[in-house]
Amino acid sequence: MSRLLLTLDDIHLRFGADPLLEGASMAVAEGDRLCVVGRNGSGKSSLLKVAAGLLQPDGGTRFAHPEARISYLAQEADFAGFATSAEVVESALGPLDDPRRARRRLEVLGLTGAEDPAHLSGGEARRLAIARALAGEPDVLLLDEPTNHLDLPAIAWLEKEIGSLKAAVVLISHDRRFLETLSRTTLWLDRGKARRIEQGFGSFEAWRDDILEQEEAERHKLDRRIAREQKWMHGGVTGRRKRNMRRVRELAGMREQKAEARHLKGDAVMQASDAAESGKRVIEAKGISKTFDGHAVVKPFSIRIARGDRLGIVGPNGAGKTTLLKLLTGELAPDTGTIQLGTNLEMVTLDQRRDDLDPECTLSDALTGGRSDQVVINGQARHVTAYMRDFLFDADQARTPLRVLSGGERARVMLARSLAKPANLLILDEPTNDLDLETLDLLQEMLAGFDGTLLLVSHDRDFIDRVVTSTLASDGDGVWTEYAGGYSDMIAQKALTAPPKPMSKREAKAAAASAATAGATVSAAVSASGTAPNHAASTQAAPSASAPQGTRRKLTFKERHALETLPKEIETLARELADLEKKIADPALYTRDRAAFDTISTRIATAKSRQSAAEDQWLELEMLRAEVEG
Repeated sequence: MSRLLLTLDDIHLRFGADPLLEGASMAVAEGDRLCVVGRNGSGKSSLLKVAAGLLQPDGGTRFAHPEARISYLAQEADFAGFATSAEVVESALGPLDDPRRARRRLEVLGLTGAEDPAHLSGGEARRLAIARALAGEPDVLLLDEPTNHLDLPAIAWLEKEIGSLKAAVVLISHDRRFLETLSRTTLWLDRGKARRIEQGFGSFEAWRDDILEQEEAERHKLDRRIAREQKWMHGGVTGRRKRNMRRVRELAGMREQKAEARHLKGDAVMQASDAAESGKRVIEAKGISKTFDGHAVVKPFSIRIARGDRLGIVGPNGAGKTTLLKLLTGELAPDTGTIQLGTNLEMVTLDQRRDDLDPECTLSDALTGGRSDQVVINGQARHVTAYMRDFLFDADQARTPLRVLSGGERARVMLARSLAKPANLLILDEPTNDLDLETLDLLQEMLAGFDGTLLLVSHDRDFIDRVVTSTLASDGDGVWTEYAGGYSDMIAQKALTAPPKPMSKREAKAAAASAATAGATVSAAVSASGTAPNHAASTQAAPSASAPQGTRRKLTFKERHALETLPKEIETLARELADLEKKIADPALYTRDRAAFDTISTRIATAKSRQSAAEDQWLELEMLRAEVEG
């Protein structure tokens, strides 16, 4: 059994009057790959701070193995007191750690060690924080949004690096692809509770939806019971008071249960304000280029963007994505070539750096411009508090200054402001930063229904795949190439056009030996038959010797019996799995009875394997039956 390194048990945490965590638990063992998911404001970052020992909970216990080294990557790095980036990394090293390995990681992340931490860009500061978190070869690595501000090459490197670590990893991220690749266990924070599933993020959303459906069914049952008991009370409880006080108390208990239930906050409602339709040609660039200080950011390049196109722009930090965006929208003049914008364009830009948000401005004034209490959406005036609710803000937050909002809440403010403006051309620069997964889904759905044109800059591979119709990628040295489809399509097309890697001497020798063997085989075949063998014919399956031509194969008794019994077996396994999943969903089971938790986990894996095998066998037999029956 793997050794427990870190446990949080029955953690309670409250900020102000509202509870944030109510009995949340988490256990981390050697080799774990655990992702923590939940909506913005559900307490993910706070739970990680408790795990790191940086935040004292109001109740519950934290235990860290005395020999375990725990490293924590916060969302906002603090490098106060350090003169160079090398000093930052070296501060995390122990007496037995290899400083050369830590320095190599720093260099791989594009830093020399001589940088002043106070003057780093957002991406550089993030890479420095990651280098520090990895420097001491920790036993437990706690990562809070590690991909924020990273470009795609850095994300790919980090993904590979974490995957190779021996350390247990606890991860918070809004990057779906990152979570799917690295996680093997998922902890869902929802309304103060923590639920655990021994599967990676790829299985989480279906599991979550099943739980929410079950809760909704239970609420309906409770509502019906309350209505039935209320009807009974109004029908003459006075005459039967003594013998029916139990039912009165039960009704009071049900009302209290309903009142105390923390319901799931609704989904955000996103709708872009429509503008009049633009011309068919939105942007046409011919031979445009741009050079800064002798460095070519955009070499001669042409593109035509039509109405309804959704163009994703990707590349490493410093490749010139923002410059290219400014060229295409006419904000920046090219050194050579021409830019022609289409007619009737209504352009709205969402800059996720949030530079133009006044931290002292209230939420209401940020959405209305401080002019009134109304927001005009598609020509219709709405009260600002009603519009706020569309983006999951409560009415009592209207006078809240923006400086006290979380990063995710500020991201929703920017979305709300941008989508209120009429547009037929949306410019989205890193719109996914700090958004929770549910809000990302809704943003994707809104963009799918948007009738205009979209230019998107993003490092979120999954979001790009879901949204864009073509991808404009930096190939380095100012060269930009357009690829059909999303990020995954771009990678596939690049792989097809990439030149073959030169072979080593060993590979060349093996290839030559293989070719010689193949040549000898062909020569032997020619000598025996007088003709070269027909490759196409040789790859076709020969008729079965046991099935004479002209006769139709019949199902055996065993096959017919399996066809009849497999559906019942599959159904039984599904019920068994549902029961086991219900047991393992108990958030306290892991810490209360680790042996029972491991047993149930093993049973789940076995049942899933049997279910998959049974389904495959039934499908094969069903296809065979269809073939036999003509």
